[in-house]
Amino acid sequence: MSASAPVVTGLGIAAPTGLGVEEHWQATLAGRPAIGQLTRFDASKYPSRLAGEVTGFDAEARIPSRLLPQTDRSTQFALVAAEEALGDAAVNPQELPEYGMGVITSASGGGVEFGQRELGLLWSKGKEYVSAYQSFAWFYAANTGQISIRHGLRGPSGVVVTDQAGGLDAIGHARRQIRKGTELVVSGGVDGALCPWGWMGQLATGLLSRSEDPAQGFLPFSAAANGYVPGEGGAIIVVEDADAARARGVEREYGRILGYAATFDPRPSSQDAENDPLAGGGGLLRAARQAIADAGLAPADIGVVFADAAGTPRLDRAEALAISALFGPNGVPVTAPKTMTGRLIGGGASLDVATALLSLRDHVIPPTINVPEPAPGLAIDLVTEARETDARTALVLARGYSGFNAALVVGA
Repeated sequence: MSASAPVVTGLGIAAPTGLGVEEHWQATLAGRPAIGQLTRFDASKYPSRLAGEVTGFDAEARIPSRLLPQTDRSTQFALVAAEEALGDAAVNPQELPEYGMGVITSASGGGVEFGQRELGLLWSKGKEYVSAYQSFAWFYAANTGQISIRHGLRGPSGVVVTDQAGGLDAIGHARRQIRKGTELVVSGGVDGALCPWGWMGQLATGLLSRSEDPAQGFLPFSAAANGYVPGEGGAIIVVEDADAARARGVEREYGRILGYAATFDPRPSSQDAENDPLAGGGGLLRAARQAIADAGLAPADIGVVFADAAGTPRLDRAEALAISALFGPNGVPVTAPKTMTGRLIGGGASLDVATALLSLRDHVIPPTINVPEPAPGLAIDLVTEARETDARTALVLARGYSGFNAALVVGA
């Protein structure tokens, strides 16, 4: 492991499994499901009606009143998670160089719910009724911008839009900025589009589960896999240069960002894909291999894999084949705690990173729920109950719609 690898000094979580790091972690260890019937809007006429919703969130109690009318629900989650992460890292932005701190987050469609509401007003009442904040609240960079403004973080910043892979890509870009000399980057992703506009975008993929039973809606690697369940939320992390963190007196860190890689798959209907025995998993395998090599490690050094867990038979098989090709059949524990939350678009992978760091901290692998065993032919060691571990490193995998792949290695 490189002594100069960036360190993670703070975590902030807003997820269906809990608001706050420890609430999420305890629910995840207990295998407590957070998927249920969608309540954010009337979904009775839609073919998919399950979701992982963040409950108990009081925006008025957590967000300054001036920000409430100019932010989408997902941005409000991001602001709360960022504040928790900075507090967890004991960062006082006023004490650090403002141009030495950046923000890089992931997103999908941005403030989709905000945008739908304002466009509805435009169509039904006229332009005079549309909020001036519509000009930016819908934007996919709104989370980055609002976090930056609120905390005075004026260093290198940005946003990445690679669907479910975005959380890893954002952290990978944060690491790049740390290597270039930025001392601290707030990164990760928080997302959510549980409104008709956002719902239709996900339905269009043809990958959503149509189950009515929350316990049967999202079953990655199972013989009964029938699609995925969407959710909202995610995680924000504070990534720092290791020397800079020590210089400001940091005594506790969650772990290190050791390796990262991203690849892109061809279209499933293309000749390249048809000739790929992994049928859509070849790019994921390359990303995993490259991330491990980037960390200066070998596959045998990886103690646990946090899977992408798409929830459809073809994609699950491709990921299982990629994992077994890299580690050998049943060669490494594999878990998918997102079975409790659903897939959180731009927020899911960063939540997996936060969960992986907590797993290494407490020496326990959280479970994959509702899946008693992998489907026949999937040679992976799927963790279905919380399992003690002496793992010092974790590999987090993520795939986005249309071919995005990312892999990140974290170490204790």
